Amino acid sequence: MRNSKKVLFVNSEIFPYMPETPMSIVGRYLPQGTQESGKQIRSFMPRYGCINERRNQLHEVIRLSGMNIVVNNIDRPLVIKVSSISSARMQVYFIDNEDYFHRKQIWKDDEGNYFADNDERGIFFARGVLETVKKLRWKPDIVHCQGWVSHFLPVYLKKVYKNDPIFADSKIVLSLYNEEELDMKFSDDIKTKYLYGALKEEDLELLTEPNGINLAKLAIKHSDGIILGTDSLHPELESYIGSRKGLPVLQPMTIGVEETEYITEYNRFYDTFLTPEPANE
Repeated sequence: MRNSKKVLFVNSEIFPYMPETPMSIVGRYLPQGTQESGKQIRSFMPRYGCINERRNQLHEVIRLSGMNIVVNNIDRPLVIKVSSISSARMQVYFIDNEDYFHRKQIWKDDEGNYFADNDERGIFFARGVLETVKKLRWKPDIVHCQGWVSHFLPVYLKKVYKNDPIFADSKIVLSLYNEEELDMKFSDDIKTKYLYGALKEEDLELLTEPNGINLAKLAIKHSDGIILGTDSLHPELESYIGSRKGLPVLQPMTIGVEETEYITEYNRFYDTFLTPEPANE
């Protein structure tokens, strides 16, 4: 498999670490099916505090941990953990940090209010994934983002990491769902927090009104292909996708534990962005 294509999965949810939903099912079975089709895979998600580390056998990867990431002028350690899904012969990497991901709730507090630092958590996650993949020296051909927290990543990849040898040739595929987090309001200074490397404030113009819908638009703008993970998408996102002339879009498909057709079609979609391997002479 030395020359096989590589797909990096950046997920908000993966079953069984999170409850069974269409998104977490895709997060669990799509990488397995992609690997079984002959591609190499890596999967990442946040290490939410509700995940039982002992039951799921998470352990820290010392050689990958130890980096620090500055968000909002505070230097925070990046901790990488891993768990194996033995039945699928695949590993899941978890982005962890005590300040951001050790709370038992995921995105809302006990009163149902969104955490004020959710934007920082998403920024930390995105940069943590990219820096870890660099440390792995693993060059992805496709980066597949799904779930709102992954929406922070595409602009970084296209603006900050575009000339990095690890990511220079990577194509971004974005799966979109009707998540309630699309209604989230972020802090007014999100653009200042977001800035890093070559990223400029004008690159983040869509976040002048800082909310989940506009973050999704920013991700769409910097993606090479869109997968519709739901039959009915938010009208603003449908309109924005329609305005991106020439942007390839894969229509919704049935998703379930016993369903495999979407895995085949998603991989065909990946293949449209990949350069074929040269024939053996």
